[in-house]
Amino acid sequence: ALHAQQASAPGTKITLAVLVILILVAIGTTVILIASLFGTDTSVANRVLLEADFETLLLEAIPDDPVAQILMEDTPQLINLVSALDRAAEDERVRGFVAHVGAAPMSLAQVQELRDAVTRFRASGKPAIAWSETFGEVGPGNGAYYLASAFDEIYLLPSGDVGLTGLSLESMFLAGTFEKLGLKPRFDHRYEYKNAMNALTETSLTEAHREAMQTIADSFFGQMTRGIGEGRGMDADAVAALIDEGPFLGQGSVDVGLIDGLAYRDEVYARAREAAAEGRDGAEALNGADLELLYLGSYLNRAGKPHRKGTGVALIYGLGGIQRGASQYDVLSGASTLGSATIAAAFREAVDDDDIEAILFRVDCPGGSYVASDVVWREVARAREAGKPVVISMSSVAGSGGYFIAMNADRIVAQPATITGSIGVLGGKFLTREMWDKLGISYDGVQTSEHADMYTGLHDYDDGEWAIFQSWLDRVYEDFTTRVAEGRELPLERVQEIAKGRIWSGEDALEIGLVDALGGYDVALGQIREVAGLDADADLHLQRFPAEQTPWEQFLADPPKSSEDRAAVAALSQVLERLQPAVRTIERTGILGEPPGVLSIPPQLLPAEGSF
Repeated sequence: ALHAQQASAPGTKITLAVLVILILVAIGTTVILIASLFGTDTSVANRVLLEADFETLLLEAIPDDPVAQILMEDTPQLINLVSALDRAAEDERVRGFVAHVGAAPMSLAQVQELRDAVTRFRASGKPAIAWSETFGEVGPGNGAYYLASAFDEIYLLPSGDVGLTGLSLESMFLAGTFEKLGLKPRFDHRYEYKNAMNALTETSLTEAHREAMQTIADSFFGQMTRGIGEGRGMDADAVAALIDEGPFLGQGSVDVGLIDGLAYRDEVYARAREAAAEGRDGAEALNGADLELLYLGSYLNRAGKPHRKGTGVALIYGLGGIQRGASQYDVLSGASTLGSATIAAAFREAVDDDDIEAILFRVDCPGGSYVASDVVWREVARAREAGKPVVISMSSVAGSGGYFIAMNADRIVAQPATITGSIGVLGGKFLTREMWDKLGISYDGVQTSEHADMYTGLHDYDDGEWAIFQSWLDRVYEDFTTRVAEGRELPLERVQEIAKGRIWSGEDALEIGLVDALGGYDVALGQIREVAGLDADADLHLQRFPAEQTPWEQFLADPPKSSEDRAAVAALSQVLERLQPAVRTIERTGILGEPPGVLSIPPQLLPAEGSF
């Protein structure tokens, strides 16, 4: 189809640009005024009790977007929380840690990243105490309690509950709705475990779909029961048996050993001060009242981030569904997309930087475009050819296209609960003519060539077109599996056994050779040292690529002069367009927007805290 697009009037864009700049100036002036009135303390006291709120939104990274940086300036980033705890573990001024834990929108893999950091902090001999108003208020609190179980002690408000009920993964199916609307999904996949298609074509779980989801649920549940058991001094089987009796009311959770006591916030903080004031490992005993409270973020800003000196390592984030072009942030939905052009440019810049010796690629991507995935795959290969090893650190999900961009790295590190694999492909279109007929809308047209209307939803593929489409699926699947075999040094026959579009937990992916190690940033940095031939305790200087810019720098930045330049942040006009409520609701199907990318996994398998 051919579409004409009406350009915005230049005068309107200029007016909007001036308005945005004036607003930013006002915000900046206010911040400066407040800082001048109240002052800013940049030092760390000699006696500190760190605190954190783990019931707030947590980001992998703030998007490289001026609007996002303004809106999310104070939103915690996972790497900063982990870095703060690791630095505090070695800081004699820090005597303990107290955290509020609740139903934050975290994945199980992110929970594990924080649990690992808390465990390392406790290994320094300093106490860590968790408290919660409730682990699920008439709802599941499995993930929150799993996080809290990494602490020395756990306290709960007397009115709170422990919603430890086990895991439930559910999928929504739209085939019945499509039938009522007159929409017919015309999709196919490679192969039976490529479940993203099932939501469009089925009314319930297929046998393969059920098998894959049950395996994921069992893996996650085993990880949780083992982790809770280690934290609470119980056997994993005993924890599983307890969960079958859940949920637990306040006092009941104390009686079965899940909670150390019922207490309000002030009482928990008094207990935390007491525990932190006790002399440990030769440290002087203190008066708990003398301890200064300091948030993790404030502590890190004052004490200084780790990994600021040593061998140069580029940190590149690949976050969101992968698409061709620049990475984007949608201010309306809060969703980020992984743009192949942006990531490719970041890799090229890191390769060309003589101060960079290796690359840490942090991936949180449920897949998307095959072509965009191929673009990033090539840049990973080029970096390795240039003598700069690449280590992947997987976060919540790195599946399908997200695994495609990772499979050629020197090392792949995942959390036990990272969703990965999904080595498969899907594609197709919606047939919409029946729906339009019901609405009294008709179409007619002309064409110049035999297959000019192959991709329209107004009619089905003919036999020749369907054969072409099947050949395309075969080609993509063959390419995917072949590259996995080469990148992971596995026999092709073995890859074909574990592929078929099936997702795996990171724990299971390690067993079948799709990843090299389990853990988070600390393990990935250890892998960097190993593949770069460095000492196990060598200092590393993490540098983000593309380089971080302030909102002002992004607004005023010059546009790129060539395709070899680092991918610049979108120009002011693009930012303004994102702010306009121009959500497209009629694409391809006329109702549902774009179908899943050909290398995608179903969003139902990316649970947030509220679903577990």
